[in-house]
Amino acid sequence: MNRNLPLSVVALAAAVALSACGSTSSGSNSPGMTNMPGMDHPSSMMTGPSAATTASSASHNAVDTMFAQMMVPHHAQAIEMSDTILKKQGIDPRVTALAKKIKAAQSPEIDTMTGWLQAWGEPASMSGDQSMGGTMSADDMNKLNAATGADASKLFLTQMIQHHQGAITMARDELAQGSDKDALSLAQSISSSQQAEISEMNSILGLL
Repeated sequence: MNRNLPLSVVALAAAVALSACGSTSSGSNSPGMTNMPGMDHPSSMMTGPSAATTASSASHNAVDTMFAQMMVPHHAQAIEMSDTILKKQGIDPRVTALAKKIKAAQSPEIDTMTGWLQAWGEPASMSGDQSMGGTMSADDMNKLNAATGADASKLFLTQMIQHHQGAITMARDELAQGSDKDALSLAQSISSSQQAEISEMNSILGLL
């Protein structure tokens, strides 16, 4: 009896060991395990890309949208004013050079802002009446069309200074409240470049 006892103990220990191994093996493949970082919630693996996509689509806010929607027609009128003065004879060459410079800068900016609105899924124009500072009325545009010679040069400069001041105000509003980094960058560029052009136009006016 005593000779069989050690064998029984060994057999029992082996059985317990085998049972434990089987439990551990099946447990390692069990989907219910929650003590493995990154394995208990497979869907969490998508958190990074999903968050990046959301951030990208939400990079702009309502102020960015309004900035682009307002600045596009504002730029378009500046180009129309420049085209008007470039068609005239007897215009001061400094005024002609400035008109060409304005067209060269603002035409591609219109394309850029129009592209933003499309990418953002926003309408190309504003809904309702929104005030765009510095814009010319129909009567103002008619006066520019009718002006000639030195009078046309002076009127163009006077009107464009007012026009630029309105653009700078809109750009500063964007800088204060916008969120899209590209829109903010363009707003800063518009503010600084058009302020410099205002100084240039005032200098030219003083010489005419």
